[in-house]
Amino acid sequence: MFGIFKKKKTIYEMKAAAGGDVIPMSEAKDPVFSSCALGNGVVIRPDGREVVAPADGKVTVTMDGSNHAVGLELKGGVEILIHIGVDTVALKGEGFESLVKSGDEVKEGSVLIRFDREGMEAKGYCMEVMQIVMENEVSGKVQYVTGLTAEADNRGVGSWEA
Repeated sequence: MFGIFKKKKTIYEMKAAAGGDVIPMSEAKDPVFSSCALGNGVVIRPDGREVVAPADGKVTVTMDGSNHAVGLELKGGVEILIHIGVDTVALKGEGFESLVKSGDEVKEGSVLIRFDREGMEAKGYCMEVMQIVMENEVSGKVQYVTGLTAEADNRGVGSWEA
């Protein structure tokens, strides 16, 4: 009878930030990411050249000068870091084009960063895209989906209830 007064929970979904094969964070080539030291999430082996917003949210951080990563606070309280490539900070921005700045509101599917995947791979860089859920009170509720091939902004790779 009193159940009618309970607050209804909302299910939030996070899509893939890039198209490609989605694998568990534990299989990332970089040991810092595979150890989940920064947080859990998924790794995408990209088949394209863009990183998009996996859900509606706000840009919290950009890597000015290197443009190889972007932080977002998504609706539903999840904070994520999208990091492109292994050791790509050494490129000092070469091959990366950031299309957002801190404070920008973004919609699911908005292009955040363009990158020259083929050019960087030709230089020997691993171009995995790490979609990391940063540790907070909501992060433990995220359920990840791996073992699929995603199209950017088209396949869910995580969901949570808040």
